[in-house]
Amino acid sequence: MADSTTASPRQIARDEHGFVRAIGLFDGTMIVVGSMIGSGIFIVAAEISRVTGSAGGLLLTWILTGLLTIAAALSFGELAALFPHAGGQYIYLREAYSPLWGFLYGWTLFLVIQTGTIAAVAVAFARYLGVFLPAISPQTWVIRPINLGSSFAVSLSVQQLVGVLMIIFLTFLNTRGVKLGKWIQNVFTSAKMLSLLGLIVLCATLRRSQTIFRISGRFAARNPLSQAPTSCAR
Repeated sequence: MADSTTASPRQIARDEHGFVRAIGLFDGTMIVVGSMIGSGIFIVAAEISRVTGSAGGLLLTWILTGLLTIAAALSFGELAALFPHAGGQYIYLREAYSPLWGFLYGWTLFLVIQTGTIAAVAVAFARYLGVFLPAISPQTWVIRPINLGSSFAVSLSVQQLVGVLMIIFLTFLNTRGVKLGKWIQNVFTSAKMLSLLGLIVLCATLRRSQTIFRISGRFAARNPLSQAPTSCAR
């Protein structure tokens, strides 16, 4: 009698073409951390400081958004336990509303949400790289502006070209397999977390002629035109 526990060739073929379980606990944690704490945090903090005009306003904004993020994370955790299938938000929208909304979300994620996020991060990378390499400038043109109307033009600067090449390079690396992709994710996320921790330690230990935090002036507004605030409280 044939052993009933022996997998059939069809089952083996299906398993071989299925998802590869190559991501461990640390890798999954780095993916979640990298998704929630994007590289844009190094840009958004300065913009929030300009809008709120004080260090206290910046901290209050981060606290409120952090609470909202925790609530969303708990909700997603419950949904993931309820629907343990590959697909994430697509599965949740499909089951909660209808397949139409899951379908629309999938295409919106592909055409707008994820692509816009990738483009923004690539532009930020090229902008910061231009600080160290002045040749990477938004004013150095590969293709000079071509006017297509009174208020619309098409152009390509060196800074934009660097962003495009970075997207192509990382896309190529991710096509080489899960193991290489997770290694890159771990390295970049770890570097990002260490940078944030270093910034926190610097802001907490930095001492000047006056104390960094003062109760009386913590929420006092500053004129952004006279003194540009930074991500560190003064």
